[in-house]
Amino acid sequence: MDSRIPRLRRKLARIPYTPDRSRSFGEEQHEFRLGPRLPKAQADAFEAEHDVELPQPYRDFLTNMGGSGASPYYGLIPLERCTLFTMNPGASDRFTRGFSRAYRPAGDGHLFLHVIERGCSDLVLIGVTGPLTGRMLIGNADGFWGPNVSSAPDFIAWYERWLDQMAAGQDNRALELTSPRLHAHSHRWSLASRI
Repeated sequence: MDSRIPRLRRKLARIPYTPDRSRSFGEEQHEFRLGPRLPKAQADAFEAEHDVELPQPYRDFLTNMGGSGASPYYGLIPLERCTLFTMNPGASDRFTRGFSRAYRPAGDGHLFLHVIERGCSDLVLIGVTGPLTGRMLIGNADGFWGPNVSSAPDFIAWYERWLDQMAAGQDNRALELTSPRLHAHSHRWSLASRI
């Protein structure tokens, strides 16, 4: 188990749900509570079925903290409902840019797992293959903006940053989850050259 898990438990326990607080849109869906921990056998089965390895900090979170619920936006998606995506950074128009569902392993080795519900066609993903493995990305499935790559090195660091922002009374817009160096503008997919 990741040594940061006990600290995350303490921090999450100190953030009570307050109706209409609106510091974290979507919090009424999860009320700052996690669902049951994911059995390790279920994580193993997901990896075998999709031929991927979940990034260890994310897997540790699911199996030692909770498999759904409290997270930025509308909440952590249960693993069995998570979807694999590939990125289409080189597309020439906004209707084909963005992310596409991956129905088989990506030929270029870049797969992302949709792990947090943000609403509409917005996606919160974690890299599961390729150079962004373990990193969190926020993007739009239709290519209208993003993707933004978190400066946090892994899921647990990203999640802890969110907890710290909530404890300080800041909303999701104050998360500052993106590294300006890795930020990709909606009209230029500068990230494509880095992936």
